[in-house]
Amino acid sequence: MTTLKGPGIFLAQFLGDNAPFNNLQSICLWAEALGFKGVQIPTWDSRCIDLKQAAESKTYADEIKGIVENAGLQITELSTHLQGQLVAVHPAYNELFDGFAPKEVHGNPAARTEWAIQQLKYAAKASENLGLNAHATFSGSLLWHTVYPWPQRPAGLVETGFKELAKRWRPILDVFDASGVDLCYEIHPGEDLHDGISYEMFLKEVNNHPRACLLYDPSHFVLQCLDYLEYIDIYHERIRMFHVKDAEFNPTGRQGVYGGYQSWINRAGRFRSLGDGQVDFGSIFSKLAAYDYKGWAVMEWECCLKHPEDGATEGAIFIRDHIIRVTEKAFDDFAGTGSDEAFNKKILGI
Repeated sequence: MTTLKGPGIFLAQFLGDNAPFNNLQSICLWAEALGFKGVQIPTWDSRCIDLKQAAESKTYADEIKGIVENAGLQITELSTHLQGQLVAVHPAYNELFDGFAPKEVHGNPAARTEWAIQQLKYAAKASENLGLNAHATFSGSLLWHTVYPWPQRPAGLVETGFKELAKRWRPILDVFDASGVDLCYEIHPGEDLHDGISYEMFLKEVNNHPRACLLYDPSHFVLQCLDYLEYIDIYHERIRMFHVKDAEFNPTGRQGVYGGYQSWINRAGRFRSLGDGQVDFGSIFSKLAAYDYKGWAVMEWECCLKHPEDGATEGAIFIRDHIIRVTEKAFDDFAGTGSDEAFNKKILGI
C-alpha cells in the first residue's frame, strides 16, 4: 500500500487580479502557508503558465517547476478542463463555449476544435517536461443534449456519438502515451463521460487505451445519486487523480436532481466546502489506500456559501487529517508462530 500524497490545491478557483492570487509565485507562497504540499495548475491561465512554451522549452518548464518548488510545494498535475471541453462541442453550445477559446477562433467551431486538440497535445509534452505522470481534463460532449431523451433518440445515435468522440481523442491519447502521462477524464455532468457506463462506452471505442484514465471526484456522484464508493471498487485500476470536493443532495417535493433552473444556492444538489457536505471521505480515503492509489489528494473548492479563503484554510487541514499513513506491518504480527512449508502441511494434516 501507498500513503496518498497531499494535501494539494487546484488553483483555478483562487486565481484573481489581486495579490497574492495574481501570479504563480505569490499564490504558491499563500498555499504553502496554509499547509498545502502541492498545486494543480490550470493551463488556460497565463498568470500561472504559458502552456505552449512549457511544451516547447524544457528550460521554461524547469523555471515554472522552480517557482513552485522554491515556495516549498510540488506541482501535482496540470489541468486542461476548458480546452478539453472544446474537443467536442454540440452546436447548441457554440456561443457559450467560445469564451473558453481565444478570440481569433470565436464563431469558427472547426478552428476552435483544432486549437483545443493542439492545446491537449501541448499539455502532454508540458507534463512530460515537468516530470508529471497524470493530467486532468474534460471529454467534451456531442450527446449531452439527449441525456434525457424526448423525443426518443434515433437508433444508433449514441453509438455514432461515441465513435466520433473516440476519433477525436484517440490521437491525443497516443500523444500522452508517447509522453508517459495518463490522461484523466473528470467524470462530470455536461460531459459525454458523466458516469461509469458512459466512460465504459468511450473506453470500448478507444480500444481500452492505457492512458484513458480517470479523475475521481465524488461530489459529482452525490448530485447524480450514484454509489461513489462502489465506483472506486469498479474503476480503481483506472483512477489516477483525486479531487477532494464535498457536496450535498437534499431533494424536496419541488425539485430533485435537475434543480429546477435554480441558482446553486437554491438547488437540491449543491457543492460545499470540505466537511460541510455529505461525502463519506473516511471511507473514500480508506478505499484508495487499500487499492494502493499512488497519486495526490487535491482540494477543488466550489462552495456557494463559504468564503474561498476559509474553504482553503479548512481544506488543507481536512485533507491532512484524512490521509492514512499506511502500515508496513500486520497488527497481529506479535502473535505470529513462524512458518515454512513443512509446518504449514503439518497444520493442515497433510
